[in-house]
Amino acid sequence: MVTLFRWLVRLTVGMILLTLAFVVLAWYFAIRSLPDYDGTYVVQGISAPVEIVRTTEDVPHIFGKSDRDVFFALGLAHAQDRLFQMTVLRRAAQGRLAEIYGMGALPADDLARRLGIYRNARASLQAQDPEVIEVLRAYSDGVNAWIQQINLGARGRGAPEFFLFPDDIAYWEPADSLAILKLLAASSTVQVRREVLRARLSLAAPERGQDMVAMPGEPPMPDYASLFPGTRFTAPKRGTDTPDWTTALAGYLSPSLGASANGFAAAARRTAAGGALLANDPQFPLTAPGLWYLARLELGSGGVIGGTIPGIPAVLSGRNTRLAWGVTPAQIDDQDIFIEEVQPGDPNRYRGPQGWTAFSTRREILRVRGAEPQTITMRETENGPVIPASHLGIGTILPPGHVAVLSWTGAFGEDRSMTALIGLMQAQDRQAAATTLRNMVAPALTVTLADGNGVGQVLVGAVPQRPSVHQTGGRMPAPGWIVQNRWQGIAPAPAELTDLAPESGIVAATGAALPGMTGLGYDWADRFRLDRLRLLINSREVHSRDSFIAAQNDIVSPVARALLPLVGAELWFTEEPAAQGTPERLRQDALALLANWDGAMSEHLPEPLIYVAWMRALQDRLVRDDLGPLADDLNELFPEFIDRVFRNIDGAAVWCDIRQSAPVETCTQIARQALDAALLDLVARFGPDLASWRWGDLHRARHVHPALGDMRGISYIVNLIQPTSGGEATIAQAGFLGTGRNPWLNVTGATYRGVYDLADPDSSVFIISTGQSGHPFSRHYDDMAELWRRGEYVVMSLDPALARAAAAGITHLQPAGD
Repeated sequence: MVTLFRWLVRLTVGMILLTLAFVVLAWYFAIRSLPDYDGTYVVQGISAPVEIVRTTEDVPHIFGKSDRDVFFALGLAHAQDRLFQMTVLRRAAQGRLAEIYGMGALPADDLARRLGIYRNARASLQAQDPEVIEVLRAYSDGVNAWIQQINLGARGRGAPEFFLFPDDIAYWEPADSLAILKLLAASSTVQVRREVLRARLSLAAPERGQDMVAMPGEPPMPDYASLFPGTRFTAPKRGTDTPDWTTALAGYLSPSLGASANGFAAAARRTAAGGALLANDPQFPLTAPGLWYLARLELGSGGVIGGTIPGIPAVLSGRNTRLAWGVTPAQIDDQDIFIEEVQPGDPNRYRGPQGWTAFSTRREILRVRGAEPQTITMRETENGPVIPASHLGIGTILPPGHVAVLSWTGAFGEDRSMTALIGLMQAQDRQAAATTLRNMVAPALTVTLADGNGVGQVLVGAVPQRPSVHQTGGRMPAPGWIVQNRWQGIAPAPAELTDLAPESGIVAATGAALPGMTGLGYDWADRFRLDRLRLLINSREVHSRDSFIAAQNDIVSPVARALLPLVGAELWFTEEPAAQGTPERLRQDALALLANWDGAMSEHLPEPLIYVAWMRALQDRLVRDDLGPLADDLNELFPEFIDRVFRNIDGAAVWCDIRQSAPVETCTQIARQALDAALLDLVARFGPDLASWRWGDLHRARHVHPALGDMRGISYIVNLIQPTSGGEATIAQAGFLGTGRNPWLNVTGATYRGVYDLADPDSSVFIISTGQSGHPFSRHYDDMAELWRRGEYVVMSLDPALARAAAAGITHLQPAGD
């Protein structure tokens, strides 16, 4: 017995020692991949020594003798800090995620291949200006120089993720950067999902479905069932075309995820310091590391500083010595679904204007980690590639015997968007910026500009040329065999939508449709936010940097301010006082809180929680009886719809009546029932004391690591979870997950914020949502996350002396042969 006990002790000690040895070994190899910011490296591809000066926040300031050397160093700096992220973004664009992630990433790869993201990127390389091609080559050489350093110095494979996801790191190519830009464009637009939603609403509620999605004054939508006789409303197959949020972010970006931003500026005559101000905050899914990376480049045209995306050699939002710019995704309808009829008895042919036509067909092999390679057949028509029914909800609106194809402006090979972005960095005034931006194709953007003489905005990007007799106007899928529905090409956004010298000296954009955009887009989801932003910046005659920061971090919900007085008009203080502990008293207490609330979506208050739960329950109660299973897929609030119903615009109050019940319910009854249902759910979660509830208890920002975020144990290290203020409609946007037990989990937001002051350029401020490094063991992995949550910033200067004075490390690059 004693002997057995001794052996058990020895085995236990041995297992502990082996575990410790494994942990130490793993830690050692992971630490090896942390870059030395004070190192000196001899590299091929530069003509003279280059310095990368790192600030205390790990922001690189790059100084070189030539622009080529500077872009080379930017590629090296991106690779030092974000190599795994860069390779994953490239794989997402190439359709090769399943090679490292396995079967779960196969649908994403399938869609990327069918969209032709990487193929079209390669085709557009030669369309760039020669100088831009040289920039792309220099940047690629810089990325590859760091990959060589990893191999030569045994630097832990460059990132710890590569030990868990075996990957031969291919050298970077110029087309890789173009592919990531196209992936960004595909991710920024949601037009396919909107078309599918409109078609499903037409099928589920032909008479009133338009109430949910139509813009004010928009003509009636066509009846989808009349376009395709025999089409029936169907519910999606769960688990096929509704991937969970983490799966959707496997490549950091994914087609049709959507993006937004705020961009606003004030001319010098409207500022206290006598110089123009500009603020910008692109809003994307929250990941760890975040999508953005701060950098400063010293180019021949002058210093440039701001936000970059690893893999793209451009400052997408920032300033140089004379010009500041910010980007906002524009709601141009840049995608159309066409429904093609397949020839009965011959799946290789489809109906064309001249009769049955053969699909253009090719096969591609998708390699899958841990499984056999998958062969897919890619088919195309004259309108674009065939998108299978399993993607983007297309199967729910597809008639029998038909397939769906996609036309998209980003699929055109002559895409000079990278030339536009590189030129923007070097532009010295608004007119020069507007001129180079006319090269933009995808994504479509509203670009806010500011220089010493004023401010302005320019709408850029390709616009589909649809015939005026198009059957749906691009609002929903149309028959592809009818010539009048087909695109007649693409063209730049109308020049008349550019305003480089507004009389007010103020410009603002949020992604909502702007005046004059009629016919270019059909989405008005950001209208309330745009109204709130204009109110804030027009209510002051004179602005300062601090007032712009306050506006950028504003957490007042204009939707709450608009809807609560309307929905609760006949509920406020209209009942006799009820006994404590009764449902009636709970409702009265909730209404009392909301009646005195200013709409601020503070994480410390209970009112935002009551409001969002009430509106979610209200919308569901309004549409459930009419839309059936479609109601399960409405993961966002449609405030214009609720406003239309409670104002009874064009008879929309009919939505308040429950079809299946004999009585005719009023909107006040539905509002009361929805509030009671919401309160019951919240009491079950947090108890009956309303005053103790906190919005931040459910509204928590989840910055998820796409590769490691779902791994037990590791997820606690790599994911960042923070309570946050704001909501879907606030200027400080904090979008909701929309599904599951906690639909108010914060999953999108301003992953980059910048406020640029041209009166005192060195006081311009910047922040990103996590940190500069993508290495979970780096102190710079999350060192900006808390600042970001609190609405704080870091100062970045174009003064070389200040950069060197605050240097936390200086990397020296020496040309080989010196």
